[in-house]
Amino acid sequence: MSSYTGKHAEYYDIFYAEKPYAAEAAFVHACLQQHASGNTRRLLELACGSGRHALELEKLGYQIVATDYSEDLLAVARRKAAAAGSQVDFLLQDMRHLDVDGRPFDAAYCLFDSIGYVQTNVAILQVLQGVASHLRAGGLFVFEFWHAAAMLRGYEPHRERSWTQGETRIQRTSRTRLNVASQLAEVSYTIVADGPEGRVELSETQVNRYFLVQEMAAFLEGSGFEPVNFLSAYETDAAITEDTWHILAIARKVAA
Repeated sequence: MSSYTGKHAEYYDIFYAEKPYAAEAAFVHACLQQHASGNTRRLLELACGSGRHALELEKLGYQIVATDYSEDLLAVARRKAAAAGSQVDFLLQDMRHLDVDGRPFDAAYCLFDSIGYVQTNVAILQVLQGVASHLRAGGLFVFEFWHAAAMLRGYEPHRERSWTQGETRIQRTSRTRLNVASQLAEVSYTIVADGPEGRVELSETQVNRYFLVQEMAAFLEGSGFEPVNFLSAYETDAAITEDTWHILAIARKVAA
């Protein structure tokens, strides 16, 4: 399940510089305020990456413990948090075996389709049950996942992008293949960076699960959650169609 190690972690914020983290955090905030039962201020994040969602949500008044499986990404997140004077607590955690002090939390979230990293039915249930064990009764879980319909219709087998950072030019090539029976997308990255310090070349393969909406509803119902809503990610009124790539799920922990 490892991803974004070494230099790949250092380049992460370059690759996703245009991602609207503040707007996405504001959307999650609106979902929490609309559907929360009781005061919701203490949040648990899964797969926090370089910490940008957590830092934006902290600005909106939340107290956050943010977790990730990559030590290298956590190092990036901690540097940014220190520079910003943030109080977000960044912890190394495998979401399949979640064990975070300070429970119960008011809500949890997992964005950028990261729940798909765990791939198997058993692992998905482990994650959802682990999240439920960290939430108070009625606590919310907001998470994003890849939509199977759009993946099957529109995935790109080959893609190239490039960025310039100072005097360094970075090119990333991705090659994607699907395992349809297992609902997995295997994405192999090749990254070449040319700059004053010479050339850096690295490669990494990531495997992510994609899901149908009713499939995810069944996983939630089998893990102590009640599905509240499924949305086309970060769009209030857009219908979910076969062209919807990212789905935002909102679920509530059922009282024992």
